[in-house]
Amino acid sequence: MVIVMRSGASEQEIQEIVDLLHEKGLEAHVSKGEFRTVIGVIGDDELVMQVPFQAYRSVERVIPILKPYKLASREFQEEPTVIKVGEVQIGGGTFTVIAGPCSVESEEQVVESARIAREAGAKLFRGGAFKPRTSPYSFQGLGEEGLRLLARAREETGLPVVTEVLDVRDVELVYRFADVLQVGARNMQNFLMLKELGRQDKPVLLKRGMSATVEEWLMAAEYILKEGNSKVILCERGIKTFETGTRNTLDISAIPAVKGFSHLPVFVDPSHATGIRDLVPPLCLAALAAGADGVMVEMHPRPREALCDGSQSLTPDGFRSMMEEVTRSP
Repeated sequence: MVIVMRSGASEQEIQEIVDLLHEKGLEAHVSKGEFRTVIGVIGDDELVMQVPFQAYRSVERVIPILKPYKLASREFQEEPTVIKVGEVQIGGGTFTVIAGPCSVESEEQVVESARIAREAGAKLFRGGAFKPRTSPYSFQGLGEEGLRLLARAREETGLPVVTEVLDVRDVELVYRFADVLQVGARNMQNFLMLKELGRQDKPVLLKRGMSATVEEWLMAAEYILKEGNSKVILCERGIKTFETGTRNTLDISAIPAVKGFSHLPVFVDPSHATGIRDLVPPLCLAALAAGADGVMVEMHPRPREALCDGSQSLTPDGFRSMMEEVTRSP
C-alpha cells in the first residue's frame, strides 16, 4: 500500500511512520513530491493491515496498490520520474537521444562516433564493451579495454556513457567507467544482477526481454527499485513475433501503455527492434509521437566495416538527418 502524508508533514512525522513500519518488519520506500510525501509499504499483507496508519494526524490517506509492481506503479508515485545524468535530464517532458556504435572496436572508431553524436545533438553516448552474441564465434567485445575507450570518448566530448553489464560479476567494473548501466534484453530476468544494480547509485537502463510482457518488464524494474535505486529507465527494443520482415517487432503501443501504468521514463531502441537501417528514423518519430522520453540508436562512422550490427547502424549523414527530423517535430 501507499501512505500519503499530509501537505506540510515534517521530517520528524515522516520518520515516525518509517520507524513504525520498520518496527513491524515492513519495508518503507519514501518518495518526496513537490507538495506531498508518499511512503510505499512492502511486506506481509496481514502485518500491513494491522497498523492503524490513519490514527496519525500526519497521514492523509492510505491507498492499497493492487498491481504486483508496487514501487514502479503510478499509485506509488503519480508524477513522472526525472533522472539526471550529469547535466542531462531524462524524463519530465524532454526527448533525449542516446547514440553510438553497437560495439567498441578501436579508439579511433569510438572517439569519432562520439564526436559525430555530440555534434548532431545526441545527449548520451552508447557503446558495447561486453557483447552478448547468439553465436560464440561472433565478436564478443573488447571488455575492460572497451570500457577504457568509452571513458576516453567521454573525455573528448563530455557525453555521458551508456554501456551494458553482461554479468553480475562485472557490475563493479562497469560501474567505474559508465554513467548509465544497461541491462540487455537477455538479462531482463537475471534477478541476481537486477538486485545488485539496485544497490548502485547510478541510473539503470532496463531493456524489455524479447518475449516479455509489459507486466514482466515492470516486475524486473521492481527488483531494482526494491533495493533502493530509483533511477530506472525502461527501454522497449522489440519483441519476438511471427513476423520475419524485421529482426523483431517494435511494440509501439507499449509506450503509452507503460506511461499509464508507471512513473518511470520510457525509451525506444528502433535499431534492435528492426535490424534495418532505413526503418530507424521513422520509428524514432513514431516513438516521439507515442510519448517516449527518448530513443537509443546505433550509429557507426563506417557501417560496412562494423564488427557488429552494421546493417542496422545509421551512417553519420543518416544520423544527422534523423536528428534534424526529430528536432523539427512538434
